[in-house]
Amino acid sequence: MIKVKLTPEEKRIMSAIERDEYVPVLGAQLKEIAGAIAARRKDATLTLRVNGGDIHRIRKMAEKRGIPYQAYIAEVIHRIAQAI
Repeated sequence: MIKVKLTPEEKRIMSAIERDEYVPVLGAQLKEIAGAIAARRKDATLTLRVNGGDIHRIRKMAEKRGIPYQAYIAEVIHRIAQAI
């Protein structure tokens, strides 16, 4: 049997699966989740000049959330676009 070394995140997920914390998703709920994933797919490039201090603060905010700052910026833009 091949032993696979799991990352801490993978171990956490496996433990949750073993505790039955994950359940199958079907029908309308599955379509809703697939739609949300598709809406966040990045298919365009944006180049703009911004204030260095703003980027520094954005990087700090993203770091607190544990995500890359560009992903954080993309999510902020997505949320603003959805609110329009």
